[in-house]
Order: sequence, then structure tokens, then C-alpha cells
Amino acid sequence: MTAPESHRLTADLIHTEAQLRDLIGEPLPLTCAKITDRLNAATRLYIERSPLVCLATSDAEGRCDVSPRGDPAGFVRILDDRTLLLPERPGNRIADSLRNVLANPRVGLLFIIPGATDTFRVNGRAVITTDAALLAPSALEGKTPRLALLLDIEEAYTQCSKAFLRSHFWDPARFIDPAVLPTGGEVHRAIQGEDFDAARYDAERAERYRRREGFY
Repeated sequence: MTAPESHRLTADLIHTEAQLRDLIGEPLPLTCAKITDRLNAATRLYIERSPLVCLATSDAEGRCDVSPRGDPAGFVRILDDRTLLLPERPGNRIADSLRNVLANPRVGLLFIIPGATDTFRVNGRAVITTDAALLAPSALEGKTPRLALLLDIEEAYTQCSKAFLRSHFWDPARFIDPAVLPTGGEVHRAIQGEDFDAARYDAERAERYRRREGFY
């Protein structure tokens, strides 16, 4: 595998797991013991109460993508302790995640619950389904998704709180004013040039969102 171009910045690189373990050590047995291949009464709650999940996929060549998926809590449906259904809502139609699954069925999910610092991880294999009976319970605002990911669980385990605690992610005192960030239109203008009408783009998108156009 070709090394990334960033390797040119330094010669101090780790190339083997042995080198990595020499530096960070081995995981505790109790840490490894939490990894299982199915849900249980406790871990089901993380999925049932999560309104946001990050979906990780990669294509046949290993190029990765991570995409957020969000809906009312419990939108990722538990079909049984080893099977999940993740409905696909309308998006930009680039379909990175879906195209990746067609090439490589292995996926990862990270479930996030507002206010909670523990998260829940699921790794497994996914297929794309158009089964009407499976999709019907995922209807929202009178619209049924046209497809969904059907996921076989291979690994399921909680992720500790350290990342959220270090980042102060849920601390309202640390929330930023969105106005300090570039808008979608301003990002387009930075790419396409000063002739791009950022204000018009932002206004039209805001109006679509106000109407919830394309949400479901």
C-alpha cells in the first residue's frame, strides 16, 4: 500500500502493530470483554434513544467516508439482537455511503445521545434493501423511505466518555455562535470563485429547510 503524502513531513513513523503496542501498551481484559456480537437489554437503549448516528463506510479500494444520519430517537430500528435497519432519507444524491456498501459491505456506526458522554459502536456488514414491509415502519411525515441499510451486527460495544469529556462537547458555555463559521454559500464561493452568489444560495437553502423540502 502506498504511504500517504504526509509521510514526507517526518521520518518518525510507526509501521507495525508491535511498534504501536510498545508505545501504548495492551488493552485491559475488561475493556476487551465488553465487545460482543449482539445487543442486550442494556445496549439496546443506546440505539433506541439515539437521534444521531455516524455511518462509516469504505469503497473496494479502502477509501473511507463518514456520514451523519439523524431522525427522531430510535429511527435506527432493532429488528432483532443481531440485525438493525437504518432508513435512507433524501440527500444530495452523491450517495457515497450507498455506493461504498455496494462495493464493500463492511460498515461502522457510532450512536450519539444528546447529553450523554458514552456512545455506542456497532460494526458489521450491510446490504441495501427496498423491501416494502421492512421500510413501512420507518415512515415519517407521511413518507416512507425508498431504501434502507440492513445491517448484520458483528461487533457491538460502548465507547468510553473521554472524547466527549475532553472536548466539553455538551457544555453550553462552550457552544459557538454559528455566525463565526462560513455558510454553505461562502464555502461554495471559496471553491468556485467570487462570481458565485453565496447570499442567494444560502437564502434559497434556508427557505427549502423552512419548508422541510426534501427532508423525507
